[in-house]
Amino acid sequence: MMSETSWPPPKPGRPLAVLASGGLDSAVLLAEAARAYPAVYPLYVRVGSAWEEDELAHLQRFINRIATPTLKPLSVLQLPVDDLYGDHWSLSGRGVPDEHSPDEAVFLPGRNVILLAKALLWCHLNNVPEVALAPLYANPFPDATQEFFAALGDVVNMAMSGSVAILQPYRELSKVEVILRGRELPLRETFSCLRPVAGKHCGRCNKCAERHAAFAAAGVLDPTVYARPLPPVAR
Repeated sequence: MMSETSWPPPKPGRPLAVLASGGLDSAVLLAEAARAYPAVYPLYVRVGSAWEEDELAHLQRFINRIATPTLKPLSVLQLPVDDLYGDHWSLSGRGVPDEHSPDEAVFLPGRNVILLAKALLWCHLNNVPEVALAPLYANPFPDATQEFFAALGDVVNMAMSGSVAILQPYRELSKVEVILRGRELPLRETFSCLRPVAGKHCGRCNKCAERHAAFAAAGVLDPTVYARPLPPVAR
């Protein structure tokens, strides 16, 4: 596993964009980058997901809480997928995978193609030479492999006659390790829910269960406000 001192690199000299969703992993990544890089540009890509308004609100609050002179304002990009996904649960909010569902149930087709292609183009057009995102080592999806990131980066760089590097500094970490790295951060302001209720985590979806279990496994008090509290996790 990656040591806590291997990211961010010491005294990086170039600006960095961070593809941020508002979840635990990308939020901790964003905070760590903001402490070290000379300029950090958080990027959020709106695709029309049912949870986006609440996710964005949490992300902006988190950014406000960790504000430093190096952390630039959030850039919100648009790439709607309703013409691709149709009545998919991620857009409609119906049939959302619950707390008993496997990880595979939350697969969003081509999600990293959509998000990262837009982020890479933003970097090219704004002269930012690197973009970081936060897939973890247990990510089971085909658009989170080293081969995928290398191939997509090559294609976009070829299209733009330039070079933007894709960084995945947490690719050897678990969610428990990410929580431990960020335990002093305002993690209450992060968001990991597929079916929010009045701006709160629902407490019944796949992502709420994953989040709650990770805090328990890390031995860190879960600061999340759930609309329906999850039962204690057996230790």
